[in-house]
Amino acid sequence: MKIEGAYDPKLHEEQIYKGWMDSGYFNPDNLPGPRSENYIVYMPLPNVTGSLHMGHTLDNTLQDIVIRYHRMRGYKTLWFPGTDHAGIATQYVVEKQLKKEGINRFELGREKFIERVWEWKKEYGGIILSQLQKLGCSADWSRTRFTMDPDYARDVQDVFVHYFEKGLLYRGFRTVNWCTRCGTSLSELELEYKEEETKLWYIKYSDEIIVATTRPETMLGDTAIAVNPNDERFKKLIGKTVVVPIANREIPIVADEMIDKEFGTGMVKVTPAHDGVDFEIGERNKLPMIQVIDARGRMTSEAGIYEGKKTSEAREEIIRKLEEENKLVKVEPYKHNVAVCYRCNSVIEPIPSAQWFLKMRGFADSAITAVKSGNIKIHPERFEKPYFDWLSNIRDWTVSRQIWWGHRLPVWFCKNSLIEEGKESTEKDNFIVTKEKPHTCPFCKTCDMEQSSDVLDTWFSSALWPFAGMSDEDKKKYYPGNILITARDILNLWVARMIYSGIEFKKEVPFKDVLIHGTIMTKDGKRMSKSLGTGIDPLQYIEQYGADVTRFAVIWQATGQDIRWDETAVIGGKKFLNKIWNAAKFVLSNIQSMIDDSEKIEPVTEVDKKILDGLANLKQSVTADIEIFEFSKALHDIYEFFWHSFCDEYIEVAKIQMQDEKKKETTQKILFYVLKESLIMLHPFVPFITEVLWKEGIGSKTPLIIHQW
Repeated sequence: MKIEGAYDPKLHEEQIYKGWMDSGYFNPDNLPGPRSENYIVYMPLPNVTGSLHMGHTLDNTLQDIVIRYHRMRGYKTLWFPGTDHAGIATQYVVEKQLKKEGINRFELGREKFIERVWEWKKEYGGIILSQLQKLGCSADWSRTRFTMDPDYARDVQDVFVHYFEKGLLYRGFRTVNWCTRCGTSLSELELEYKEEETKLWYIKYSDEIIVATTRPETMLGDTAIAVNPNDERFKKLIGKTVVVPIANREIPIVADEMIDKEFGTGMVKVTPAHDGVDFEIGERNKLPMIQVIDARGRMTSEAGIYEGKKTSEAREEIIRKLEEENKLVKVEPYKHNVAVCYRCNSVIEPIPSAQWFLKMRGFADSAITAVKSGNIKIHPERFEKPYFDWLSNIRDWTVSRQIWWGHRLPVWFCKNSLIEEGKESTEKDNFIVTKEKPHTCPFCKTCDMEQSSDVLDTWFSSALWPFAGMSDEDKKKYYPGNILITARDILNLWVARMIYSGIEFKKEVPFKDVLIHGTIMTKDGKRMSKSLGTGIDPLQYIEQYGADVTRFAVIWQATGQDIRWDETAVIGGKKFLNKIWNAAKFVLSNIQSMIDDSEKIEPVTEVDKKILDGLANLKQSVTADIEIFEFSKALHDIYEFFWHSFCDEYIEVAKIQMQDEKKKETTQKILFYVLKESLIMLHPFVPFITEVLWKEGIGSKTPLIIHQW
């Protein structure tokens, strides 16, 4: 029962983790005891392209605390791990590899390209899961799923067909958010925004009609001028027409309540092909669409003499032309948020495209009801507002993507149907939706039907994570789960979508609690980014100080708000682990043999009573805090008790009391009991050092990972 030397995580962590893995206790089916009640955690899927960053470290440490605590509480615990195929991100990575080889995916062909992606995934795709193991995560790795696994893919296709047969999926030609670099549509939630200093150009269409725009080049695609019907200034103009400068095309003046009377002049140019809001105005007013920008971000033949030019080049030439024709009234500096692709940071170009859309209103209502009814609780409660706001104002979801890596749509086209300019028609009678390729084309009866080249949005498949790809037995035993812990940026991208998917396909919500944690920022409050050089690599901390210190540092600062990373917490964690180790060495060196602490300890002195009362109160408060997800508070309280009440106060008095034979045995029992109970409470937070001390110091044959809380 002696602990030698100083604590060195490098000597213990790998060995301890191997022991946990060998025990099989991460798997609920191997846990001892009756364990009649489940506790299920769903891991937010890290991208297969990812490597451990500080956000993952915080998120997964919180999940590990929850799963370790409930495992010790006697629950049948299961933490489902996995990775997401990350369609756009993974394709981008492999395309960069090909570029170094002097080829592109089109030269390689779809089949060969997909083979290359699988090769890449085999070599690099498991990196982040192995890094999570270094952090000490006790997920059931035997149940690891990948969103492109055959069973998972089968479930995704079943869902697509189900939605289509219910009339919830439709194919339409609409204006969508388009990334010209990635060559695909994106949903509104996949956009990020960066502030840009630009200009507001005031263009004169007539003496009475002047509009302000940040994108003069789209003027060539204008099909109306719109005003608010309640704007007294312009009521007399509604129904009249005006000529578009340069394009020399006559367009109507329409009324629409979406127009902001305060923006610019109160008049807005309507370009349905190149703005999502304008598209909706166009739909309501039956306006035509004129596409003047193509999928490469260049001007089309509809732009006349500007055909083939980049939008930036066309803008400059159009501004000069407007000046020559005295159509440019004034120019003002203007700041606004520009939408960029969340993967490659390219500016988004709204263009019309044939895409698949999922009708969202019914799903949104079910997701709202799930939270308002109390079936799901979002913690902290303040995150209910953005959740409700998004769902209340939801638009149909663009679920198709024009890339190759992902779940290919189970849609089959008749090759002999009219296909305009090589693109799939939006007519409904030239395709069918079915998982298996039809033997005979139901339309022309002769062609070999061709599968859609589109794949599904990655979030479409990850929305099914709580049940897709599971064995039938696991679906019965381990759905629904208990909690999802994640960051706020995917509250709507993922959490809301999992909720309505669970209700739709499993007839009940996928989890009872959603815990939203803060974001780890740099010390000066900036976003951490490896590309910007502001990221911090948690693996460096693990390598230098160990996983426990790294876990301590993130939880110490995780008070619920965003975290301005303070490295002093790392040093504080290192000192605390040394304190635990040294305290254990002292206690165990003063005990000759295993102490039976099953009987109630009767305090002899006031100091004995104080430490036992303090421990009893701490056990209650820590348990209560973990139950309500106040992890940082629990850790602070354990730290305060162990360092000050136990080490600074009681151990110092114990040195004196043990010199008195009347007090010695009780003092030894109390030292041992407080150490043992402290290790139990500390285990979910710093599992490695506590397991080492439990095994080598306390000498228990039962691993701490399954010891009763």
